[in-house]
Amino acid sequence: MNLIPGEPEEPPSCHTATTTLLTKPHRRINSSSPVTAHGLGALSVRLERFPVGPATRAFRKRFFPEVELAEWNDWRWQARRRIRTLAELERLFVLSDDERDAVVRHQGSLPLGITPYYASLMSRDDALEPLRRTHIPVGTEYLKSPGESDDPLGEDGHTAVPGLVHRYPDRVLFLATGFCSTYCRYCTRSRMVGEPGGEYSFSRPQWEEALDYIAAHPEIRDVLISGGDPLTLSDERLDYLLGRLRAIRHVEFVRLGTKVPMVLPMRVTRSLARILKKHHPLWMSLHFTHPAELTPEVTEACTRLADAGIPLGSQTVLLKDINDSVDTLKTLYHGLLKRRVRPYYLYQCDPISGSSHFRTSVDKGLEIMQGLRGHTTGYAVPTYVIDAPGGGGKIPLLPDYVQGRDGDDLILKNFEGKTYRYADPRGTVGADRTASAENL
Repeated sequence: MNLIPGEPEEPPSCHTATTTLLTKPHRRINSSSPVTAHGLGALSVRLERFPVGPATRAFRKRFFPEVELAEWNDWRWQARRRIRTLAELERLFVLSDDERDAVVRHQGSLPLGITPYYASLMSRDDALEPLRRTHIPVGTEYLKSPGESDDPLGEDGHTAVPGLVHRYPDRVLFLATGFCSTYCRYCTRSRMVGEPGGEYSFSRPQWEEALDYIAAHPEIRDVLISGGDPLTLSDERLDYLLGRLRAIRHVEFVRLGTKVPMVLPMRVTRSLARILKKHHPLWMSLHFTHPAELTPEVTEACTRLADAGIPLGSQTVLLKDINDSVDTLKTLYHGLLKRRVRPYYLYQCDPISGSSHFRTSVDKGLEIMQGLRGHTTGYAVPTYVIDAPGGGGKIPLLPDYVQGRDGDDLILKNFEGKTYRYADPRGTVGADRTASAENL
């Protein structure tokens, strides 16, 4: 039985890619476009054919009939043609009054931005459809609830040099860009993305300062490149940055945090895969949200990355009425494993300003974890975490499987609710500590 409408039982074969050279003038990239200024432009583009899912095929035929398939599969075209205005939204969707008012009201960072490909996966009429809810603004985005903050993780306070967050002893967060091809409305870094020339800026000199800092701190062994989205950088810029990092002898491995393979899968070209493969050991954290993202295009992107030897992990944010059920996440995680992506983290939604409509209770998250553990393969069970406000780091949360002690026995509850005894003598050291504590 197909778990997702239109999805085959098994991921389709990914050995059908061909390459086309575009030379027609109307397909050439305008050198003055914002995408080109970001480093994405070229005079001619070598494109690779991706499989196209049925929903996307119908969407292109209806709303972009003048766009040839080769052009649709050009990631630069997708980035240039992002849906960014109310007029563009209204051409594609039947908006609710709430959505329309929220788009008109918006100013500053975290603008509207949706690739045509990702828009093709959304419902045209249903404002409550999961992917649509995560990317089209609504009025509650402008309500700040208790405990919310523009910088809930305290990244600004742990910034060692511009664009480099040094919160953990042996690893750093390298913010390489403020650009995303698609903007999630619950973004932890909503304060800094999508607003060129604002308080936060990203530049080559800033990169060099961050690289110098990493080189001067031999305790740093792990670098996570994020942003914005680092896969929106050109091949050349990404190759340069990875090469500089791999040249620092105490940097043992590099990670890339990205949502591009889900919202702009055609960005994962054969050329990009070859570049990434040069810089092993390289890991990648993918931001999956919902089973609706498991399209033939995404399968192709994940296959190319996995075939390049890159371990893939998924970091999913738990979102109210979007993916907050055992069935939804189990379907997503099973689909990820078939695509060689390991569910890694399930995040409690960060208390970013205006995010209350996205957050579930922690009890809901624990309930979901209890519904996964033991009921599916352990590889499909992520670690549920809260990224502690103020920069406390990730704190794992688990249902309470330890029921207590009975003498030297530990009393445990399994996934079925049955209790078991495990012999676990406390030992002399433990007993002495307990006795000392009781005498205080």
